[in-house]
Amino acid sequence: MSLKLIKWIYSTIPVETSVVHVGNVEVGGSNPVRVQSMTNTATQDTEACVEQAKRIIDAGADYVRLTTQGVKEAENLRNINAELRKQGYLNPLVADVHFTPKVADVAALYAEKVRINPGNYLDAPRTFKQVDYTDEEYAVELQKIRERLVEFLAICKENHTAIRIGVNHGSLSDRIMTRYGDTPEGMVESCMEFLRVCVEQDFSDVVISIKASNTVIMVRTVRLLVDVMEKEGMKFPIHLGVTEAGDGEDGRIKSALGTGTLLADGYGDTIRVSLSEEPELEIPVARKIVDYIAQRADHPYIPGVANDSFNFLSPVKRETTSIRNIGGDNVPVVVAERLDGKFETNDQFMPDYIYAAKSIPATLENGPDYIVDADVWAEEKEKFEAAGKKCWPAFSHNQLYAVGACQAELKFLFIPYMALTDEAVACLKAHPEIVILSQSNHPNRIGEHRALVHQLMNEGLKNPVIFFQHYSENDVENLQVKSAIDMGALILDGLCDGIFLYNQGTLTHAQVDATAFGILQAGRVRTSKTEYISCPGCGRTLFSLQSTIARVKAATSHLKGLKIGIMGCIVNGPGEMADADYGYVGAGRGKISLYKQKECIEKNIPEEEAVDKLIALIKANGDYHEEEK
Repeated sequence: MSLKLIKWIYSTIPVETSVVHVGNVEVGGSNPVRVQSMTNTATQDTEACVEQAKRIIDAGADYVRLTTQGVKEAENLRNINAELRKQGYLNPLVADVHFTPKVADVAALYAEKVRINPGNYLDAPRTFKQVDYTDEEYAVELQKIRERLVEFLAICKENHTAIRIGVNHGSLSDRIMTRYGDTPEGMVESCMEFLRVCVEQDFSDVVISIKASNTVIMVRTVRLLVDVMEKEGMKFPIHLGVTEAGDGEDGRIKSALGTGTLLADGYGDTIRVSLSEEPELEIPVARKIVDYIAQRADHPYIPGVANDSFNFLSPVKRETTSIRNIGGDNVPVVVAERLDGKFETNDQFMPDYIYAAKSIPATLENGPDYIVDADVWAEEKEKFEAAGKKCWPAFSHNQLYAVGACQAELKFLFIPYMALTDEAVACLKAHPEIVILSQSNHPNRIGEHRALVHQLMNEGLKNPVIFFQHYSENDVENLQVKSAIDMGALILDGLCDGIFLYNQGTLTHAQVDATAFGILQAGRVRTSKTEYISCPGCGRTLFSLQSTIARVKAATSHLKGLKIGIMGCIVNGPGEMADADYGYVGAGRGKISLYKQKECIEKNIPEEEAVDKLIALIKANGDYHEEEK
């Protein structure tokens, strides 16, 4: 493992990137992380686009992106750009292009940056069919792409237009899929094919994005891309985002977890939070993510020693001892507190353990075990048992001397990284029944938590680790964003056996519990509810996205474990929904197609009938049950 990689694990040192000129707002290098959103109005409607762009900019965006599905839309960027400048809005515009290279050529005349998608720039749209290419045929296809891309780059050079090479997991071409499969390696190669042409043509105003709705794939792919670029001497800036993140709590948690993990590792020069809401509502969430990461700048040194067996580019779950339902092959547990005596628990998000500190609460929850401080455990244990409950002792790192005398089969130990002394290591080696509650009040708590687990691995210890995260939030969005960022890397690196969110603000226990379960689901390690993969909408969207999402959720939110895709159009729809159980995709004005995984089941359904037909499809496949009252 390189020294640079160790810095990335324990520090928030940004990875060095080149500066890209995008109109009057540069990105990369030492510039701040730029924030952007995308209009969802028809790009031929100049007035609607201008008004929405103004709202996005007024909310704090650096860039505004607009879809350009045809030449007419690309040409109208001239009018939109001119009207915004006339009204004093100078922020760069970005054109979003799919399927038609000629549209990118035109857009480059009137936008400050043009996004092209390697998956559909020249390759045929994805069909999910196996197509065999010989090496010679593959090389011919690459040459066709090169020749067409060189023409486009020449136009961009002449007009001082930057480009974004934007790879999406949901729109890899059949050509790439045939050679590499639906993998991070395939996504990276799809991007690198285009980057190599840019380097060959000495075109440097390039930003890259490589997105997925699955946070595990998204984070792994960006890490892999940076590694490959570094080996080929490239330092292009990176645009981050979890695509089709959804709306509400889920969209915020998923975006913060994926994007925040990468920013914490030092990756990312510009971000977009893709919410299925009005685009200006994305900006405050994005700003919170960027600002929370920025607080860690110049933080105190963390003397962590990375474990040699840890694979940063393709991490696997750390091997731990199974203690009751914690560690081993168990899903990560949720620990919560009820120290104020209030009980507002949602039965769907019932914690596995409740920390009660010094005494038995007046009211006990149905389901969870309890944790009490070790110095009162012996006397309180009988009270819990009399009430039909189990309770377990929690020691502080100053009570190691008492661990051996305690006969409990499960013990918890609150300990920060800097207290992981030789004495503590010896205690853990002697007591594999201890579950660690890792604490940190460090400005870079991710780094300190990581350091603790790597030290355990270096010592050959397999004690499970639950991450104790402390907050004082009165706004639930703040808690969602901060805790998802703090937990993201720990989950995606395979280090997490549980999560304990302790909030001393005014939020209810139900809100805190829901956030904890939402984080585990966003990290793909524990499912507790229906997951929705829904796009934010754009000028291509062919139906009322927000009202449709609300109707689908109302009918399906009780179906725990299902993944349902709700997509505005076919650009990423079928591809991103390959990870979903069912899909609802815009097929034409007011028309919907329904999918079962990759297979289109029914096409061109009138929008007013589509939600009912989706429910009927779920029922026909045995995946529907009535909501329990």
